[in-house]
Amino acid sequence: MARAMFEYTKTVLEKVSFNLELFKKELEKAVNRLLPYEVKELYVWLQEFTFNKPDLHKCLALVESNKRSL
Repeated sequence: MARAMFEYTKTVLEKVSFNLELFKKELEKAVNRLLPYEVKELYVWLQEFTFNKPDLHKCLALVESNKRSL
């Protein structure tokens, strides 16, 4: 079940990536709901996903700060 949530999170983030505020909101929800190892995995995925999207690149800080506290 947890793996399904991770995949769902990625799908949602891809769909809302056109809007920075929606993207941030969904990313915050994801960080709060996913398991610690999934947050780390999400960070890696986000690095790749936001590589050519400089406006979303700053959202990495949301996950990075949460990842450090784990």
